[in-house]
Amino acid sequence: MDLILGIVFGVLGGVIAGMGMGGGTLLIPLLVIFLEFSQLQAQTINLLAFLPMAIITLIIHCKNHLVDFKNSWLIALFGVASSILGAYITTLVEMEFLRICFGAFLIILGTFQFAKSVRNQEKRQR
Repeated sequence: MDLILGIVFGVLGGVIAGMGMGGGTLLIPLLVIFLEFSQLQAQTINLLAFLPMAIITLIIHCKNHLVDFKNSWLIALFGVASSILGAYITTLVEMEFLRICFGAFLIILGTFQFAKSVRNQEKRQR
């Protein structure tokens, strides 16, 4: 059963990642809640799964001329540096704190997305 759930979760994470919404926001909670992985294990699995998904998605977006390489190098540079720092910090903090931070992040993200969709709905009704 765990294998089937792993496959289903991978597919869901891949579809969400392919749409550019960050499959980890779905994959990590699914792995922790349903497959009982630790937060750190789930994040590691997400990172490993993310690499091939990101490469394929980048190729598709490049073919569709949706990537602005001229302006993205600075974001990539700071993203790589921040991910190194973040990976180091996760080795220093308690798992419970990490879980709380990730949960808070998801709540904040969901709140912003909900507010944005309400604003867009109101604009369409006008």
